[in-house]
Amino acid sequence: MRVAHLILTYTNPRQTERMIRQLAHENFDFYIHVDKKFDINPHLFMEALPNVYFINNRVDVKWAGYSTVVATFECIKEIVATGIEYDFINFLSGQDYPIKSADQINSFFEENRGKEFLSYRDIKNEWKEGLLRMEKYYLSGYEFRGKTRLENLINKVMPKRKLPNNLHPYGKSMFWMLSPATAMYVVNTVENDKKLKDFFWLCWASDEFVFQTILLNSPIKDKIINDNFRYIDWSAGGANPKVLNESDAEKISASKDLFARKFDMVNSPGILDYIDKHLLTHGAYN
Repeated sequence: MRVAHLILTYTNPRQTERMIRQLAHENFDFYIHVDKKFDINPHLFMEALPNVYFINNRVDVKWAGYSTVVATFECIKEIVATGIEYDFINFLSGQDYPIKSADQINSFFEENRGKEFLSYRDIKNEWKEGLLRMEKYYLSGYEFRGKTRLENLINKVMPKRKLPNNLHPYGKSMFWMLSPATAMYVVNTVENDKKLKDFFWLCWASDEFVFQTILLNSPIKDKIINDNFRYIDWSAGGANPKVLNESDAEKISASKDLFARKFDMVNSPGILDYIDKHLLTHGAYN
């Protein structure tokens, strides 16, 4: 049994290192994608860690843009191209952290081979705000003066957009745990369908529904477990989850999840120290 942990990051490389050290296991490999707009050199010291590799085809990721999906696709293709037979690709960010030990996480994957883990909601019936992200035109992948004004004009004169191929929309979290074959099914389905790719390009935060929409409309749908085992606190509202701190320790401790997000090692180090000491068998980070 082998797992590829895929980490998309642009933030504190020491925090990424800390996560990798706590996740270290003989069955785990780590693939790091550093946003192309940022200098990769501060991150390269992690090449000295066991089973750590850097994604070569880096993408300039724009927040809420389709470029996040492009980066994810490129990472999946590089992982598959290694020829290593992974049972799962586990998609993480540089601000995630394990809240179960590496041994417990490994046992979870061993016990759940053949399953696919992906959180989803029916967008039409359960997530009306998500539907607006698809029905309107968004220029998140572009940067130019007057972009918002042009978006407003386009949406004023154009009809609502519809998903190609009569697909039913699903979405939720961008993070998942999928087999390489299932991940590649999504990559190939989107990349080989220009209408589909063009549609997702003009959505807002398409990373939160591309995988769900493709897989829940596919023959693979019966293998999907509606859970990604991430503890995320959206109570603050807005487009970003709460940055967790020591006040969240009790809830994190009680969670059945494997990972939590998001964390800031510089401004809220205490919660990571708590997790290391009380939840992870590796003990305190050093």
